[in-house]
Amino acid sequence: MSVSTADNPDIRASVMQGFSRQKMVSFGFPALILAYLTYIFISFDVMGLSERARMDNAVTLVSDSFSYKTHVTRDNRAGDLSVAIEGEKKGRYPDGTVPDWVKVDGETTAIDLEDGYSVLFDGPVVRFTIPQYGVIQATPGNRGVETILPDGPVPDWINMSKNRVAVTTPNGRLAVTKSKSEVFRYFVGWELFFFTLDSPFYGKSFGELVGLSLSGDRLVPDRPNIAAMANDFWNNAMWRHGEVAWALFETVLMAFIGTMGGALIALPLAFLSASNFAPSKTVRFGFRRIFDFLRGVDGLIWTIILARAFGPGPMTGSLAILLTDTGSFGKMFSEALENVDDKQIEGVSSTGASQLQRYRFGVIPQLTPVLLSQVLYYLESNTRSATVIGAMVGGGIGLLLTQAIITQKDWEEVSYYIILIILIVMAMDSLSGWLRRKLIKGNAL
Repeated sequence: MSVSTADNPDIRASVMQGFSRQKMVSFGFPALILAYLTYIFISFDVMGLSERARMDNAVTLVSDSFSYKTHVTRDNRAGDLSVAIEGEKKGRYPDGTVPDWVKVDGETTAIDLEDGYSVLFDGPVVRFTIPQYGVIQATPGNRGVETILPDGPVPDWINMSKNRVAVTTPNGRLAVTKSKSEVFRYFVGWELFFFTLDSPFYGKSFGELVGLSLSGDRLVPDRPNIAAMANDFWNNAMWRHGEVAWALFETVLMAFIGTMGGALIALPLAFLSASNFAPSKTVRFGFRRIFDFLRGVDGLIWTIILARAFGPGPMTGSLAILLTDTGSFGKMFSEALENVDDKQIEGVSSTGASQLQRYRFGVIPQLTPVLLSQVLYYLESNTRSATVIGAMVGGGIGLLLTQAIITQKDWEEVSYYIILIILIVMAMDSLSGWLRRKLIKGNAL
Protein backbone atom coordinates (compact mmCIF):
# COMPACT_ATOMS: atom_id res chain seq x y z
CA MET A 1 0.00 0.00 0.00
CA SER A 2 1.48 3.38 -0.99
CA VAL A 3 0.69 6.71 0.58
CA SER A 4 0.53 9.80 -1.60
CA THR A 5 1.92 13.04 -0.26
CA ALA A 6 -1.12 14.76 -1.73
CA ASP A 7 -3.34 12.67 0.56
CA ASN A 8 -1.19 13.40 3.64
CA PRO A 9 -0.36 17.10 4.08
CA ASP A 10 1.94 16.40 7.06
CA ILE A 11 4.22 14.13 5.03
CA ARG A 12 4.24 16.59 2.16
CA ALA A 13 5.16 19.48 4.49
CA SER A 14 7.92 17.37 6.08
CA VAL A 15 9.39 16.48 2.67
CA MET A 16 9.25 20.08 1.47
CA GLN A 17 10.87 21.24 4.69
CA GLY A 18 13.68 18.73 4.14
CA PHE A 19 14.18 19.98 0.58
CA SER A 20 14.27 23.58 1.80
CA ARG A 21 16.83 22.73 4.48
CA GLN A 22 19.01 20.90 1.96
CA LYS A 23 18.74 23.84 -0.44
CA MET A 24 19.80 26.27 2.30
CA VAL A 25 22.80 24.09 3.13
CA SER A 26 23.76 23.68 -0.53
CA PHE A 27 23.68 27.42 -1.22
CA GLY A 28 24.41 28.75 2.26
CA PHE A 29 27.86 27.23 2.77
CA PRO A 30 29.26 28.36 -0.62
CA ALA A 31 27.80 31.82 0.01
CA LEU A 32 29.43 31.92 3.45
CA ILE A 33 32.78 30.87 2.03
CA LEU A 34 32.48 33.45 -0.77
CA ALA A 35 31.69 36.17 1.78
CA TYR A 36 34.72 35.18 3.85
CA LEU A 37 37.01 35.23 0.81
CA THR A 38 35.61 38.66 -0.12
CA TYR A 39 36.41 39.90 3.38
CA ILE A 40 39.98 38.58 3.07
CA PHE A 41 40.34 40.17 -0.36
CA ILE A 42 39.36 43.57 1.05
CA SER A 43 40.98 43.44 4.50
CA PHE A 44 44.31 42.11 3.20
CA ASP A 45 44.32 44.72 0.40
CA VAL A 46 44.99 42.15 -2.31
CA MET A 47 44.49 44.78 -5.00
CA GLY A 48 47.28 46.84 -3.45
CA LEU A 49 49.81 44.04 -3.85
CA SER A 50 50.49 45.01 -7.45
CA GLU A 51 51.27 48.57 -6.39
CA ARG A 52 53.51 47.50 -3.50
CA ALA A 53 55.34 44.85 -5.49
CA ARG A 54 58.88 45.77 -6.52
CA MET A 55 59.59 43.73 -9.60
CA ASP A 56 63.02 45.29 -10.00
CA ASN A 57 63.99 43.97 -6.57
CA ALA A 58 62.54 40.57 -7.46
CA VAL A 59 64.59 40.41 -10.66
CA THR A 60 67.74 41.41 -8.77
CA LEU A 61 67.06 38.79 -6.12
CA VAL A 62 66.54 36.01 -8.66
CA SER A 63 69.60 36.99 -10.70
CA ASP A 64 71.76 37.19 -7.57
CA SER A 65 70.81 33.62 -6.68
CA PHE A 66 72.64 32.15 -9.68
CA SER A 67 75.23 34.84 -10.38
CA TYR A 68 78.01 36.73 -8.65
CA LYS A 69 79.40 40.22 -9.00
CA THR A 70 82.93 41.49 -9.11
CA HIS A 71 83.65 44.86 -7.49
CA VAL A 72 86.21 47.20 -9.04
CA THR A 73 86.77 49.88 -6.41
CA ARG A 74 88.89 53.02 -6.52
CA ASP A 75 89.61 55.00 -3.38
CA ASN A 76 88.92 58.57 -4.51
CA ARG A 77 91.19 60.03 -1.83
CA ALA A 78 94.22 57.74 -2.03
CA GLY A 79 93.76 56.59 -5.63
CA ASP A 80 94.21 52.91 -4.70
CA LEU A 81 92.47 50.32 -6.88
CA SER A 82 91.15 46.96 -5.68
CA VAL A 83 89.21 44.16 -7.35
CA ALA A 84 87.24 41.69 -5.24
CA ILE A 85 84.58 39.09 -5.90
CA GLU A 86 81.42 39.98 -3.95
CA GLY A 87 83.43 42.84 -2.46
CA GLU A 88 84.90 40.57 0.23
CA LYS A 89 88.49 40.61 1.41
CA LYS A 90 88.51 36.82 1.11
CA GLY A 91 87.74 37.20 -2.60
CA ARG A 92 90.18 40.02 -3.36
CA TYR A 93 92.57 39.68 -6.25
CA PRO A 94 96.21 39.78 -5.13
CA ASP A 95 98.00 43.11 -5.50
CA GLY A 96 99.11 43.74 -9.05
CA THR A 97 96.60 41.31 -10.58
CA VAL A 98 93.22 42.13 -12.14
CA PRO A 99 90.74 40.29 -14.40
CA ASP A 100 91.38 40.46 -18.14
CA TRP A 101 88.44 42.86 -18.62
CA VAL A 102 90.14 45.45 -16.41
CA LYS A 103 93.12 47.35 -17.92
CA VAL A 104 95.31 49.49 -15.65
CA ASP A 105 97.70 52.08 -17.09
CA GLY A 106 99.06 54.36 -14.40
CA GLU A 107 96.23 56.50 -13.05
CA THR A 108 93.90 55.34 -15.81
CA THR A 109 91.76 52.22 -15.45
CA ALA A 110 89.57 50.99 -18.29
CA ILE A 111 86.75 48.56 -17.39
CA ASP A 112 85.06 46.72 -20.25
CA LEU A 113 81.45 45.73 -19.48
CA GLU A 114 80.89 44.36 -23.02
CA ASP A 115 78.31 45.33 -25.66
CA GLY A 116 79.76 48.85 -25.81
CA TYR A 117 79.35 49.54 -22.09
CA SER A 118 82.56 50.71 -20.43
CA VAL A 119 83.81 52.69 -17.45
CA LEU A 120 86.98 54.77 -17.40
CA PHE A 121 88.72 55.93 -14.23
CA ASP A 122 90.79 58.83 -15.55
CA GLY A 123 92.45 60.43 -12.55
CA PRO A 124 89.65 61.79 -10.38
CA VAL A 125 87.12 61.70 -13.23
CA VAL A 126 84.80 58.74 -13.88
CA ARG A 127 83.26 58.30 -17.33
CA PHE A 128 80.54 55.72 -18.01
CA THR A 129 79.90 55.11 -21.72
CA ILE A 130 76.40 53.75 -22.42
CA PRO A 131 75.33 52.85 -25.97
CA GLN A 132 72.38 54.83 -27.37
CA TYR A 133 72.55 57.23 -24.45
CA GLY A 134 76.00 58.78 -24.25
CA VAL A 135 78.69 59.39 -21.65
CA ILE A 136 77.99 60.03 -17.96
CA GLN A 137 80.80 61.96 -16.28
CA ALA A 138 81.17 62.10 -12.50
CA THR A 139 83.87 63.98 -10.62
CA PRO A 140 84.02 63.39 -6.86
CA GLY A 141 85.35 66.18 -4.66
CA ASN A 142 85.21 67.59 -1.15
CA ARG A 143 81.85 69.25 -1.83
CA GLY A 144 80.20 66.15 -3.30
CA VAL A 145 79.96 64.56 -6.73
CA GLU A 146 79.68 66.78 -9.80
CA THR A 147 77.75 64.88 -12.49
CA ILE A 148 77.37 65.76 -16.16
CA LEU A 149 74.71 63.90 -18.16
CA PRO A 150 73.80 63.96 -21.86
CA ASP A 151 71.06 66.37 -22.84
CA GLY A 152 67.51 65.29 -22.21
CA PRO A 153 65.45 63.97 -19.29
CA VAL A 154 67.18 61.90 -16.61
CA PRO A 155 66.34 58.17 -17.05
CA ASP A 156 64.89 56.28 -14.09
CA TRP A 157 67.96 53.98 -14.03
CA ILE A 158 70.11 56.94 -12.93
CA ASN A 159 69.86 57.90 -9.27
CA MET A 160 71.61 61.19 -8.66
CA SER A 161 72.09 63.50 -5.68
CA LYS A 162 74.66 66.02 -4.52
CA ASN A 163 76.86 63.42 -2.79
CA ARG A 164 76.18 60.31 -4.83
CA VAL A 165 75.38 59.05 -8.31
CA ALA A 166 74.30 55.49 -9.10
CA VAL A 167 73.78 54.09 -12.59
CA THR A 168 72.21 50.67 -13.20
CA THR A 169 72.44 49.01 -16.61
CA PRO A 170 71.99 45.43 -17.85
CA ASN A 171 75.77 45.06 -18.19
CA GLY A 172 76.82 46.46 -14.84
CA ARG A 173 76.41 49.16 -12.23
CA LEU A 174 78.37 52.24 -11.23
CA ALA A 175 78.26 54.01 -7.86
CA VAL A 176 80.30 57.15 -7.19
CA THR A 177 80.55 58.94 -3.84
CA LYS A 178 83.04 61.40 -2.39
CA SER A 179 85.10 58.57 -0.89
CA LYS A 180 85.06 55.89 -3.59
CA SER A 181 84.04 54.93 -7.10
CA GLU A 182 82.80 51.37 -7.57
CA VAL A 183 81.86 49.31 -10.61
CA PHE A 184 79.87 46.07 -10.30
CA ARG A 185 79.94 43.50 -13.07
CA TYR A 186 77.76 40.38 -12.91
CA PHE A 187 78.65 36.89 -14.10
CA VAL A 188 76.62 33.69 -14.15
CA GLY A 189 77.78 31.00 -11.76
CA TRP A 190 79.11 30.54 -8.24
CA GLU A 191 82.65 31.82 -8.44
CA LEU A 192 85.25 30.50 -5.99
CA PHE A 193 82.92 27.64 -5.06
CA PHE A 194 85.71 25.08 -5.26
CA PHE A 195 88.91 27.08 -4.80
CA THR A 196 89.66 30.65 -3.72
CA LEU A 197 92.00 32.99 -5.56
CA ASP A 198 94.95 32.14 -3.30
CA SER A 199 94.70 28.42 -4.09
CA PRO A 200 97.16 27.05 -6.67
CA PHE A 201 94.25 25.09 -8.16
CA TYR A 202 92.08 28.15 -8.90
CA GLY A 203 91.16 28.68 -12.54
CA LYS A 204 92.15 25.20 -13.69
CA SER A 205 89.80 23.07 -15.77
CA PHE A 206 88.40 19.73 -14.65
CA GLY A 207 90.80 17.90 -16.94
CA GLU A 208 93.76 19.79 -15.50
CA LEU A 209 92.65 18.99 -11.96
CA VAL A 210 92.33 15.29 -12.81
CA GLY A 211 95.80 15.37 -14.33
CA LEU A 212 97.24 17.09 -11.26
CA SER A 213 95.60 14.56 -8.94
CA LEU A 214 97.43 11.77 -10.79
CA SER A 215 100.68 13.67 -11.19
CA GLY A 216 103.63 13.31 -8.88
CA ASP A 217 104.62 16.97 -9.28
CA ARG A 218 103.26 18.66 -6.17
CA LEU A 219 101.92 22.21 -6.29
CA VAL A 220 101.92 22.22 -2.46
CA PRO A 221 105.26 20.83 -1.27
CA ASP A 222 104.11 19.14 1.96
CA ARG A 223 101.16 17.13 0.60
CA PRO A 224 99.97 15.28 -2.53
CA ASN A 225 97.93 17.28 -5.02
CA ILE A 226 94.67 15.42 -4.34
CA ALA A 227 95.05 15.99 -0.59
CA ALA A 228 95.83 19.66 -1.21
CA MET A 229 92.73 19.96 -3.42
CA ALA A 230 90.55 18.41 -0.71
CA ASN A 231 92.05 20.72 1.92
CA ASP A 232 91.55 23.87 -0.19
CA PHE A 233 87.96 22.87 -0.98
CA TRP A 234 87.06 21.92 2.60
CA ASN A 235 88.62 25.09 4.06
CA ASN A 236 87.31 27.40 1.33
CA ALA A 237 87.09 30.79 3.08
CA MET A 238 84.31 32.07 0.78
CA TRP A 239 81.89 29.14 0.80
CA ARG A 240 83.01 27.52 4.10
CA HIS A 241 82.22 23.94 3.05
CA GLY A 242 83.57 22.50 6.29
CA GLU A 243 81.38 24.75 8.42
CA VAL A 244 78.36 24.04 6.23
CA ALA A 245 78.85 20.26 6.56
CA TRP A 246 79.05 20.57 10.34
CA ALA A 247 75.94 22.79 10.35
CA LEU A 248 74.01 20.18 8.35
CA PHE A 249 75.13 17.52 10.82
CA GLU A 250 73.90 19.70 13.71
CA THR A 251 70.53 20.16 12.00
CA VAL A 252 70.02 16.43 11.50
CA LEU A 253 71.26 15.76 15.04
CA MET A 254 68.75 18.23 16.50
CA ALA A 255 65.93 16.49 14.61
CA PHE A 256 67.16 13.01 15.61
CA ILE A 257 67.61 13.74 19.32
CA GLY A 258 64.30 15.61 19.57
CA THR A 259 62.30 12.98 17.67
CA MET A 260 63.78 9.87 19.27
CA GLY A 261 63.79 11.44 22.72
CA GLY A 262 60.14 12.38 22.38
CA ALA A 263 59.23 8.86 21.23
CA LEU A 264 61.10 7.17 24.11
CA ILE A 265 59.40 9.40 26.69
CA ALA A 266 55.95 9.19 25.12
CA LEU A 267 55.83 5.39 24.79
CA PRO A 268 55.64 4.48 28.52
CA LEU A 269 53.46 7.51 29.28
CA ALA A 270 51.03 6.46 26.52
CA PHE A 271 50.10 3.36 28.57
CA LEU A 272 48.97 5.66 31.39
CA SER A 273 46.75 7.68 29.03
CA ALA A 274 45.13 4.74 27.18
CA SER A 275 41.67 3.82 28.45
CA ASN A 276 42.41 0.07 28.42
CA PHE A 277 45.75 0.36 30.26
CA ALA A 278 45.47 3.40 32.57
CA PRO A 279 45.08 2.47 36.26
CA SER A 280 42.29 5.05 36.70
CA LYS A 281 40.33 7.66 34.84
CA THR A 282 42.04 10.39 36.85
CA VAL A 283 45.49 9.25 35.76
CA ARG A 284 44.32 8.95 32.16
CA PHE A 285 42.77 12.41 32.25
CA GLY A 286 45.92 13.95 33.74
CA PHE A 287 48.31 12.52 31.19
CA ARG A 288 45.98 13.37 28.31
CA ARG A 289 46.01 17.01 29.40
CA ILE A 290 49.80 16.95 29.71
CA PHE A 291 50.05 15.72 26.12
CA ASP A 292 47.58 18.41 25.03
CA PHE A 293 49.70 21.07 26.73
CA LEU A 294 52.99 19.88 25.23
CA ARG A 295 51.74 19.70 21.67
CA GLY A 296 49.45 22.72 22.04
CA VAL A 297 52.45 25.01 22.48
CA ASP A 298 54.19 25.34 19.11
CA GLY A 299 57.80 24.24 18.77
CA LEU A 300 58.92 27.81 18.03
CA ILE A 301 57.36 29.01 21.29
CA TRP A 302 59.16 26.25 23.19
CA THR A 303 62.35 27.35 21.44
CA ILE A 304 61.98 30.93 22.69
CA ILE A 305 61.18 29.78 26.23
CA LEU A 306 64.05 27.30 26.40
CA ALA A 307 66.48 29.77 24.85
CA ARG A 308 65.73 32.19 27.70
CA ALA A 309 66.15 29.38 30.23
CA PHE A 310 69.19 27.53 28.89
CA GLY A 311 70.70 29.93 26.37
CA PRO A 312 71.12 29.44 22.63
CA GLY A 313 72.58 26.30 21.11
CA PRO A 314 71.62 23.13 19.23
CA MET A 315 70.67 21.33 22.45
CA THR A 316 68.00 23.95 23.12
CA GLY A 317 66.52 23.26 19.70
CA SER A 318 66.55 19.52 20.38
CA LEU A 319 64.66 20.03 23.65
CA ALA A 320 62.04 22.17 21.89
CA ILE A 321 61.43 19.42 19.33
CA LEU A 322 61.41 16.81 22.11
CA LEU A 323 58.70 18.58 24.12
CA THR A 324 56.41 19.10 21.13
CA ASP A 325 56.87 15.56 19.84
CA THR A 326 56.31 14.05 23.28
CA GLY A 327 52.81 15.51 23.24
CA SER A 328 52.12 14.40 19.67
CA PHE A 329 53.54 10.90 20.12
CA GLY A 330 51.75 10.47 23.44
CA LYS A 331 48.38 11.11 21.82
CA MET A 332 49.06 8.88 18.80
CA PHE A 333 50.56 6.01 20.80
CA SER A 334 47.73 6.04 23.35
CA GLU A 335 45.14 5.90 20.58
CA ALA A 336 47.03 3.02 18.99
CA LEU A 337 47.08 1.22 22.35
CA GLU A 338 43.31 1.58 22.67
CA ASN A 339 42.93 -0.27 19.36
CA VAL A 340 45.18 -3.27 20.10
CA ASP A 341 43.75 -6.79 19.77
CA ASP A 342 43.02 -8.24 23.23
CA LYS A 343 43.18 -11.81 21.90
CA GLN A 344 46.94 -11.55 21.35
CA ILE A 345 47.40 -10.27 24.90
CA GLU A 346 45.21 -13.09 26.25
CA GLY A 347 47.30 -15.61 24.31
CA VAL A 348 50.49 -14.33 25.92
CA SER A 349 48.82 -14.27 29.34
CA SER A 350 47.80 -17.94 28.96
CA THR A 351 51.47 -18.90 28.98
CA GLY A 352 51.85 -17.53 32.49
CA ALA A 353 53.64 -14.34 31.37
CA SER A 354 54.01 -11.46 33.79
CA GLN A 355 52.36 -8.11 33.17
CA LEU A 356 55.60 -6.66 31.75
CA GLN A 357 55.96 -9.67 29.45
CA ARG A 358 52.33 -9.25 28.30
CA TYR A 359 53.14 -5.69 27.32
CA ARG A 360 56.39 -6.72 25.67
CA PHE A 361 55.10 -9.65 23.59
CA GLY A 362 51.38 -8.93 23.36
CA VAL A 363 51.19 -5.17 22.91
CA ILE A 364 54.47 -3.81 21.53
CA PRO A 365 54.47 -6.02 18.38
CA GLN A 366 51.04 -4.65 17.50
CA LEU A 367 52.17 -1.09 18.21
CA THR A 368 55.48 -1.31 16.34
CA PRO A 369 54.20 -0.56 12.80
CA VAL A 370 52.37 2.57 13.97
CA LEU A 371 55.25 3.63 16.20
CA LEU A 372 57.92 3.25 13.52
CA SER A 373 55.80 4.86 10.80
CA GLN A 374 55.00 7.93 12.88
CA VAL A 375 58.51 8.31 14.34
CA LEU A 376 60.14 8.11 10.91
CA TYR A 377 57.66 10.59 9.46
CA TYR A 378 58.27 13.03 12.30
CA LEU A 379 62.03 12.59 11.93
CA GLU A 380 61.74 13.66 8.29
CA SER A 381 59.45 16.57 9.16
CA ASN A 382 61.60 17.72 12.07
CA THR A 383 64.61 17.97 9.78
CA ARG A 384 62.84 20.90 8.13
CA SER A 385 61.70 22.30 11.47
CA ALA A 386 65.24 22.11 12.84
CA THR A 387 66.31 24.58 10.16
CA VAL A 388 63.94 27.26 11.46
CA ILE A 389 64.62 26.41 15.10
CA GLY A 390 68.37 26.52 14.44
CA ALA A 391 68.00 30.02 13.05
CA MET A 392 66.45 31.10 16.36
CA VAL A 393 68.79 29.34 18.79
CA GLY A 394 72.01 29.72 16.82
CA GLY A 395 72.66 26.23 15.55
CA GLY A 396 72.70 24.20 12.37
CA ILE A 397 72.22 25.27 8.80
CA GLY A 398 69.43 27.64 9.85
CA LEU A 399 71.95 29.95 11.50
CA LEU A 400 74.10 30.14 8.35
CA LEU A 401 71.00 30.72 6.23
CA THR A 402 69.85 33.57 8.47
CA GLN A 403 73.28 35.18 8.42
CA ALA A 404 73.41 35.00 4.63
CA ILE A 405 69.94 36.56 4.30
CA ILE A 406 70.73 39.37 6.73
CA THR A 407 73.78 40.47 4.71
CA GLN A 408 71.49 41.20 1.72
CA LYS A 409 74.36 40.71 -0.71
CA ASP A 410 75.29 37.06 -1.20
CA TRP A 411 72.03 35.55 -2.43
CA GLU A 412 73.89 32.82 -4.27
CA GLU A 413 75.01 31.66 -0.82
CA VAL A 414 71.37 31.68 0.29
CA SER A 415 70.51 29.55 -2.75
CA TYR A 416 73.33 27.16 -1.84
CA TYR A 417 71.97 26.66 1.68
CA ILE A 418 68.39 26.24 0.47
CA ILE A 419 69.49 23.61 -2.05
CA LEU A 420 71.39 21.76 0.70
CA ILE A 421 68.32 21.85 2.95
CA ILE A 422 66.15 20.44 0.16
CA LEU A 423 68.72 17.71 -0.53
CA ILE A 424 68.96 16.73 3.14
CA VAL A 425 65.16 16.58 3.39
CA MET A 426 65.05 14.41 0.26
CA ALA A 427 67.74 12.18 1.74
CA MET A 428 65.83 11.85 5.02
CA ASP A 429 62.65 11.07 3.08
CA SER A 430 64.41 8.30 1.13
CA LEU A 431 66.07 6.95 4.28
CA SER A 432 62.85 6.94 6.30
CA GLY A 433 60.99 5.27 3.44
CA TRP A 434 63.65 2.58 3.16
CA LEU A 435 63.65 1.98 6.92
CA ARG A 436 59.86 1.86 6.97
CA ARG A 437 59.81 -0.84 4.29
CA LYS A 438 62.72 -2.70 5.87
CA LEU A 439 61.47 -2.71 9.45
CA ILE A 440 57.73 -2.94 8.93
CA LYS A 441 57.42 -5.09 5.79
CA GLY A 442 60.62 -6.99 6.33
CA ASN A 443 62.23 -6.18 2.96
CA ALA A 444 64.20 -3.38 1.39
CA LEU A 445 62.51 -3.36 -2.01
